[in-house]
Amino acid sequence: MITGLDHVAIAVRDFDAAVDGYRRLLGREPDFAPRDGANRAWFRFPNMALEVIAPSGEGPAGDRVQEQLDAAGEGVWLAAFAVDDVGSASRLLARRGLEVEPVGALARIQAAGLSFVLATAHGAASSPAIGDPAAAVSALDHIVVHTPNPDRALGLYGAKFGLDLRLDRANEQWGARQLFFRCGGAVFEVGASLKAPVTDAPDRFGGLAWRVTDPDAAQARMAAAGFDVSEVRAGRKPGTKVFTVRDAPGGAPTLMLMPSPQLEAA
Repeated sequence: MITGLDHVAIAVRDFDAAVDGYRRLLGREPDFAPRDGANRAWFRFPNMALEVIAPSGEGPAGDRVQEQLDAAGEGVWLAAFAVDDVGSASRLLARRGLEVEPVGALARIQAAGLSFVLATAHGAASSPAIGDPAAAVSALDHIVVHTPNPDRALGLYGAKFGLDLRLDRANEQWGARQLFFRCGGAVFEVGASLKAPVTDAPDRFGGLAWRVTDPDAAQARMAAAGFDVSEVRAGRKPGTKVFTVRDAPGGAPTLMLMPSPQLEAA
């Protein structure tokens, strides 16, 4: 049913500053599609798109973004799943107990305190790189959700949304349990603390991990662009390299990751 991650939306207050920030961070030029009272910039990748969105006036989208900013501040607002047919996917999820609201060609779902959207899968060319393509971000690796209730998360993201659970891992050293769901060409990662009690509190969006092909070139480019970046270091998975961006636009925790060649080929 769900074929991948269509897009992730980040709600911001200062649209121009956030777009400039993501242009410098991702190393790509966006396209723009303002409508319904909201300014929107789209950074497109082979496996999803990033939407930077801010209220610009009266309109339903602008009103919803303003409500989100008032309630939670800037950051990841929603995740949109790609489906072949929004209508049939909506009916199936409704039968599985989710509240689905049709909105034009899309459908909105509120679940575990988070906002999701169903959108028709469509292909789009990647946003053009600025300068050396090897130093630009190439794709999204994974999006992170934090949950206080991992069994609820298994029921929601696995049983109801139907995402493919690839790994359920508890690590006492890190004090965390991690659920890794395949979502098309990206991973939907759900993390839970092993040190906190299980509750019915809402889930919340965490950060975004982006893929880079040359982490040293990408880290140098971002540092030159004014970002506070860590040194390139070995990742937790063998063969990977990562570095952290400490001041990404919109307040979204951000990791840059070079996947293992063996994992990329798998």
